[in-house]
Amino acid sequence: MDKPKVVLGVSGGIAAYKACELLRRLTESGHEVRVVPTASALHFVGEATWSALSGNPATTEVWESVHEVPHVRIGQSADLVVVAPATADLLAKAAHGLADDLLTNTLLTARCPVVFAPAMHTEMWEHPATRENVATLRRRGAVVIEPAVGRLTGVDTGKGRLPDPGEIFEVCRRVLARGTAEQRLDLAGRHVVVSAGGTREPLDPVRFLGNRSSGKQGYALARAAVARGARVTLVSANSELPDPAGADVVRVSTAVQLREAVLKAAAEADAVVMAAAVADFRPARYAEGKIKKRDGQEPDPIALVRNPDVLAEISADRARPGQVVVGFAAETDDVLANGRAKLARKGCDLLVVNEVGEHKTFGAEASEAVVLASDGTETPVPYGPKEVLADTVWDLVARRLA
Repeated sequence: MDKPKVVLGVSGGIAAYKACELLRRLTESGHEVRVVPTASALHFVGEATWSALSGNPATTEVWESVHEVPHVRIGQSADLVVVAPATADLLAKAAHGLADDLLTNTLLTARCPVVFAPAMHTEMWEHPATRENVATLRRRGAVVIEPAVGRLTGVDTGKGRLPDPGEIFEVCRRVLARGTAEQRLDLAGRHVVVSAGGTREPLDPVRFLGNRSSGKQGYALARAAVARGARVTLVSANSELPDPAGADVVRVSTAVQLREAVLKAAAEADAVVMAAAVADFRPARYAEGKIKKRDGQEPDPIALVRNPDVLAEISADRARPGQVVVGFAAETDDVLANGRAKLARKGCDLLVVNEVGEHKTFGAEASEAVVLASDGTETPVPYGPKEVLADTVWDLVARRLA
C-alpha cells in the first residue's frame, strides 16, 4: 500500500525545532513526509536537517524544480497538511489566501485535511485579528489546535506555547483516519466539556480516599473531540497524562473542585461528558495533622458524607437548550441492570457502562462497554482501544446535536 503523504509546513517561530520530533513520529509511523518550511523557519532549523530527517528535499522556493510545478503538485498529492508551528503571520496569510512562498501556495492547492498548530506570544494569540483569522480557517474546515499554556520565549509565560509534538501527532493520526470533511469535523463550532481521572478526598495532610482511574478514557475523548473540530475543556482530576493538544485543561483534585470546574465550563457547552471517576463520599472530618498509629489501639472509624452528584445536577439543570450530557458507570456486577437503573436515576442522555476491576478498564489501554441511551437504544462497543469507544461516544453525541 502507498504510504500516506503528509506535508509538514514549518513557519518562522522559535518552536520550529520541536517540529523535528513531530517529523520523526510521522516518518516512523509509516508516513511519507515532505517538509515545506518558510524562509523564516530556516533561521531556526536548517534545510539540511529537514531533508535528512524526512528523506525528501525541503525548500521554500516556488522557483526550484519548476518543471514539476511544486507550488501546485505538493498540495494536490497530499493526504494531510500540518503546519507546526503556525505563526500569527502564517495564519493571517492562510486566512486571506495570500501565496508568496511554497508553503502558502501549498495551502491554497491542498484539497486534503489541514491542521494548524499555532505557537506565538499570548498577546499575539489573543489579538482580535488573530482570533478572526482562526475563526475564518475553522469555518473553512481547517483544524486549528488551541495552543498550550506554559513557558514562552524569554521569561514570558502564558497561552501560546506549541503543544507537545506527540499530542500534535495524535491529532494528525486521528484526522487522517476519518473520512469526508463532514465526518471529520462534525463537532466544528461546538464547545464540549470532558471530565477525566479520579478525584481524591483528603483524610489528613498525607492520605486520601481515591480510586484507580488513570484518566486515559477521558483524555482519549478530549483528543478525539479536538480532531473533530471541537473546542475542548478538559477537567482533569489527578491524572499524570500529557495534556491533549488543543484542549484547555483545568486541573482539580476533589469532587467539590470538579463540580465547580464542570459547572463553570458547562455554562457555555454544547455537550458535557463525565468520564471522571468521581468519589461518592468524602471524610466528614479532615485531620489537620497526620493520623497517628497508637500502640494497642484500633484506629477511630472514619465517618463519611456524600459528595454532590455532579452528573445528576447537570442533567437536571441543563445550562443550554439542547445540551447533551453523557455519564459513565463503572460497575462490578449486574453491569447492564445497574447501568439502566443509573441512566434513569441520573437523567442523562447517554450512559457508558463498563465492567471494572483491579486489572480491568481502570488504567488499561483498552476497554469494552455498552452505551445506553435515554430513548432505550443500546450501542455495544467491543473490546478495543479506548479511542474507539471515544469516537463511538462522539458519533452518538454529534447525531443528537445535529
